[in-house]
Amino acid sequence: MLPEDIIDEPENLDNDEPILDDELENADAASHSDYKVPIKDTADNQTHLSGMFQNWFLDYASYVILERAVPHISDGFKPVQRRIMHSMKRMDDGRYNKVANIIGHTMQFHPHGDASIGDALVQLGQKDLLVDCQGNWGNVFTGDGAAAPRYIEARLSKFALEVIFNPKTTEWKPSYDGRNKEPITLPVKFPLLLAQGAEGIAVGLSSKILPHNFNDLCDAAIAHLQGEKFAFYPDFQTGGYIDVSKYNDGERGGSVKVRAKISKLDNKTLVISDIPYGRTSSSVVESILKANDKGKIKIRKVDDITAQNVEIQVHLAAGVSSDKTIDALYAFTDCEISISPNCCVIEDNKPYFLTVSDILRHTTDNTLSLLRQELEIQKSELEESLHFSSLEKIFIEERIYKDKEFENADNMDIAVEHIDKRLAKYAKQFIREVTREDILKLMEIKMGRILKFNSDKADELIARYKDEIEEIKHNIENIVDYTISWFVMLKEKYGKDFPRKTEIRSFDTIEATKVVEANEKLYINREEGFIGTSLKKDEFVCNCSDIDDIIIFFKDGKYKIVKVSDKMFIGKNILYLYVFRRNDKRTIYNVVYRHGKNGPSYIKRFAVTGITRDKEYDVTQGEDGSRITYFSANPNGEAETIRVILKPKPRQKILVFEKDFSDIAIKGRQSMGNILTKAEVHKISLKQKGGSTLGGRKVWFDQDVLRLNYDGRGKFLGEFQSEDQILVVHENGEFYTSNFDVTNHYEAGIIRIEKFDVNKNWTAVLFDADQQFMYLKRFTFEASARKQNFLGDNPNSKLKILTDVVYPRILVTFGGRDSYREALEIDADEFIAVKGFKAKGKRLSTFEIGDIKELEPIRFPEPEEEEEKKFEVQIDDDDDDVDNRPISDILDEITGQKSLFKDDDKESEA
Repeated sequence: MLPEDIIDEPENLDNDEPILDDELENADAASHSDYKVPIKDTADNQTHLSGMFQNWFLDYASYVILERAVPHISDGFKPVQRRIMHSMKRMDDGRYNKVANIIGHTMQFHPHGDASIGDALVQLGQKDLLVDCQGNWGNVFTGDGAAAPRYIEARLSKFALEVIFNPKTTEWKPSYDGRNKEPITLPVKFPLLLAQGAEGIAVGLSSKILPHNFNDLCDAAIAHLQGEKFAFYPDFQTGGYIDVSKYNDGERGGSVKVRAKISKLDNKTLVISDIPYGRTSSSVVESILKANDKGKIKIRKVDDITAQNVEIQVHLAAGVSSDKTIDALYAFTDCEISISPNCCVIEDNKPYFLTVSDILRHTTDNTLSLLRQELEIQKSELEESLHFSSLEKIFIEERIYKDKEFENADNMDIAVEHIDKRLAKYAKQFIREVTREDILKLMEIKMGRILKFNSDKADELIARYKDEIEEIKHNIENIVDYTISWFVMLKEKYGKDFPRKTEIRSFDTIEATKVVEANEKLYINREEGFIGTSLKKDEFVCNCSDIDDIIIFFKDGKYKIVKVSDKMFIGKNILYLYVFRRNDKRTIYNVVYRHGKNGPSYIKRFAVTGITRDKEYDVTQGEDGSRITYFSANPNGEAETIRVILKPKPRQKILVFEKDFSDIAIKGRQSMGNILTKAEVHKISLKQKGGSTLGGRKVWFDQDVLRLNYDGRGKFLGEFQSEDQILVVHENGEFYTSNFDVTNHYEAGIIRIEKFDVNKNWTAVLFDADQQFMYLKRFTFEASARKQNFLGDNPNSKLKILTDVVYPRILVTFGGRDSYREALEIDADEFIAVKGFKAKGKRLSTFEIGDIKELEPIRFPEPEEEEEKKFEVQIDDDDDDVDNRPISDILDEITGQKSLFKDDDKESEA
């Protein structure tokens, strides 16, 4: 939405003929279909359309750019906004005015109708900075419009009155009809453009400046004046999270990502509490419903209960992961959007593309210049007052008005000449020469004032004027410090009303294929060689989504990746197919293949991390007649043991032998492999399933995004085996355990997150709200996906200390009436035994406690010798590392003629 329509009522851009129809007011700015061009058909005088377009279009484009859509760098206003502010100042008497009255008054200066003025005024009011609103002004969260102008009222805010207006430093120009005067720009002493933001579409260019935080702008302005580096980032009324890593200082080509705040009310309900900038709760709900209709997410219903604050409740379908749905909401709905700023402003009657830092420097320097002008004007006025006070004092004290020459003067010139002569000997006491206007002003002094004249008070007044002039001179000489004080004053006075609402974060990249809901089923028709989601009468393979890729292995060793489709012919010799996860190095394929028709059998292990879609690759060496004789896909690098039965031949001693795949190194997908046997193989079967050869998975926790990762970002939590869990403890006493999947979402307020150890002893000092005393307890946490609280059921209980030190020491300092008591040192191990987390604990003291802190331990547990076996597997491939994803098991025993699929309900997770 723009503060005003790009085109309202027609402007006569040519003195002879109008070029726009009267109905063009509501037309799109980029459309020129409503031009009415006067065409003269006379043979002697013909006007061509191209000529008119060339002559008039530049004038029209310049008008829209300079006078309609793009803000001015000096005051940050578009013309309609500037005229609204000017009108409200002229009407200001401290009381509210009807918006309809303000619109009518503004029409003296803005010749484009009441609709554009009303819309611009409402948007200024909704920004809650310059306009003090009363009544229903709409809702930026829901998108509801304001009430009719006759029902709502407005007046200038105190901030606007303080920083925007000063008629003595304002440059004026005649209004469009010449009956009034209006400001060219308002003398704004604040980076208002950056605080409010601006958006406009002109002819051939557009402007999009994002709003920034009031306090951040004050800090940045102060830093600029002090010659220091500064940085500031957007802040939106609608709140949410913002990733500014690509903001590029607001210049063209940059972008920011904005996310809604999504939390879990419970495992089946998500709550959206903030929405991205430029969106409304209705548009967010609509995008969620569309994603659900397309099968990207699975929800039961959405409730929009937004009022004063945003609250959208998303109720999930049964069996749907709340963590995965949060990612899917960011990936497929308006819960995450990307905004591209375009910092275009008007300066010296020309559009310029700048950075927000350039604008801040310009507006800060402009503020300094305006403050200097105000000081110079104030100094000049005080000097005039001082000069006249000095003249008045001498004129009255020396009783010049009683001189006979003055009283008997025949005309004004003689009287003026006499006074001038009398004042000549006091010339050194005046700050400038005495003029005729000064003498005429003295002669206008009334007798009542002369009779009440007090010399002492006159001296005090003159001294005060001199002190004020010296103070102003000092401020002018130190104008930078004075300007800094100005911004400090603004921040202290108004900053508390503008806390940052948008939280700056680094967003992790969400891969759509990982979070999309598996809303389709993949089938295969082996006889005819078709696969697809529409073959519902054929063999079921697995669940998938409509954006997934499918990897297909053929019996001759060829394999490729194809896109999911309704029906696709791929060939009849299919060996294996499943959903492909790009960059997955945890899924290992164990293969035995025959080289050529009568060649040796090779054994190999490899991962397929990334290949070109629809391009054919080969597991074998490409020899004609090659064939896969054993195949298995292992989601976590499992290595089984196989039994190989050879065909009997003369003088062949070994007919059966076993081979463990764990003896084979994992290499690249193009590797030849190792020779399994040169003899002819009759059959290969599975003897025993094996464990993972990839070892545990190292997990990190990134505090910035509150997410787990396997890429080394943030705090290292340890190396996790499949059965290991993560312990999460919040500052309010809640704790729970979770798996180490990277799709997990964690909420703010975490004080401890680590690998869960069921045998670890914890010590907590807490304030028990029921007993109103401090307690100490020692306990162990329990594994539970459900949130529990070790502080008890009273939400007013507060945690003071939580430590996992084996032998903790606590120092208790007494306060209040018991402050005279000596501090108490407590050895927690001797103070209380380890119990369950639900135990109340033991009261520290009945006396009034002032402070509690943890001391360094003086006892330590004896080290235990442990031997750990570490397995490190190097995958010889050039593809990038990412997370593994689930993949179904396949048949235990494989031959070239048998199916590789197991029962549909058998799945395994990495």
